[in-house]
Amino acid sequence: MCPSAEQTGNPGPDVFELKDCALIAIATGHRAVNLKELRDILTVISPDSIYYHFWGGLLQPRFEEREYNNDFAAWAWYGMHDATLAERLAVIDPTDFADLEDLRQELLEIMEERLDEQGYLSWLQASSRFEFIRSQIVIFDTGNRVDSPEKLAELLPGLSTGSIFYHFIDARRRLDSGGDDFSFWLSGHGERCSELCRQFAGVDPYFGSLHQIKDQLVKIITNFFA
Repeated sequence: MCPSAEQTGNPGPDVFELKDCALIAIATGHRAVNLKELRDILTVISPDSIYYHFWGGLLQPRFEEREYNNDFAAWAWYGMHDATLAERLAVIDPTDFADLEDLRQELLEIMEERLDEQGYLSWLQASSRFEFIRSQIVIFDTGNRVDSPEKLAELLPGLSTGSIFYHFIDARRRLDSGGDDFSFWLSGHGERCSELCRQFAGVDPYFGSLHQIKDQLVKIITNFFA
């Protein structure tokens, strides 16, 4: 259980302003019909496009779980019908990389390795084109303010998936620590919530839906203050 601020003598950090967001998909005009073209375009495409093709799917409403968590892996299978390439791309976890440029390099190395293994992939046309999309995030103020960890526990169950995306996922490219907004704010309360931060850090931000992420966060913080 988390001790109160009065018990620790720590007044806590500033008020936490809860936001919501949406990802706007913008066509880049770049498209690939084979693996070589995909590789070539990937070398110059905006980092915002790489971000979209890894994270954008989380905000898209779906009735079933995605078979592939990133669009590159999905196209490798559904467009190129290359199970080997799809598998190699599917296991990439974008949170393992310091920034999008490092992630870009990993993608390029995997694609180049596959082109070396199977030369025909440089000219074999896919059954569907890969359309490069870039993302632009639009941020909304929810009007909700959090002034204590207990208040966060109260409001978290009512947050939209857009809020979860903004504070738990998009934060990772905004914060120097590479962590989420919730943990960053809670860490300002010192030792009283260090265990809560540790448990939040154990929630996988990528291999699951936003609803699953939210459920895990709610369960953790609810149990913490029980």
